[in-house]
Amino acid sequence: MPKSSEKMVKNSPSNAKRTSVLDPDPCGPTVRPAVYALGSSETLEEATMKRASPYLNFPGTTEEAFAFYRSVFGGGAPSFLRYRDMGMDGPDADLVAHVSLPIAEGTMLMGSDVATASQQDHRVGTNVEIHLTAEDADEARRLFEALSEGGTVSMPLEKVAWSELFGACVDRFGVRWMVDYEGSVQFAMP
Repeated sequence: MPKSSEKMVKNSPSNAKRTSVLDPDPCGPTVRPAVYALGSSETLEEATMKRASPYLNFPGTTEEAFAFYRSVFGGGAPSFLRYRDMGMDGPDADLVAHVSLPIAEGTMLMGSDVATASQQDHRVGTNVEIHLTAEDADEARRLFEALSEGGTVSMPLEKVAWSELFGACVDRFGVRWMVDYEGSVQFAMP
């Protein structure tokens, strides 16, 4: 077991080394918490993720979907990378290989088209749900109304135990959204 000032870093099951939790930083030393494996007292390599971004796949409708999301969230025109830009030709050449749209500070909505050969296995929206935290009640209402237009409301935007306003919907592209405005509600876990 490593000392409290060390952590165990595993590069492979047979190759383990110790590194200091107190890592050098250009802004001065920073103590980073040790990360433990579930159900174990063994520490693991610290997570290095800068941000998490939702990534959506569409069956040939990415460009239309992102035009819609831009109308909801604003921002500049997204750049579309097409499969042909990556040297591919054939029936998928004009499909979107990648696009990203800034939807909040530090958060990008990303997406692509599923290749034609894989589209029969594609299930739009059933494995992704995006949670949006609104700045105020007006923003929550605007987002919910725009996203649910032409789609299905699975839970109306209303007061719930944990938020002043919360609602869930599936937009017209089959993507699941949760809109949340905590407001003055103070929810305590039981």
